Amino acid sequence: MAKASGKTIKVEQTGSPIRRQSAQRATLIGLNLNKIGRVAELQDSPATRGMIARVKHLVRVVGEK
Repeated sequence: MAKASGKTIKVEQTGSPIRRQSAQRATLIGLNLNKIGRVAELQDSPATRGMIARVKHLVRVVGEK
């Protein structure tokens, strides 16, 4: 199990999951995003960064702490 770091990352959904592959829709749900404009604060980890990279055309990083 990875160490829990204090770093977090804020991600906002900017695009619609309509007419996207089911894997991209599932990734958005995994990021706690499934509506445009929703913001989620997540742990900054390689797994989270990879999920953001898969749907980078649908989300934007708002802030990092």
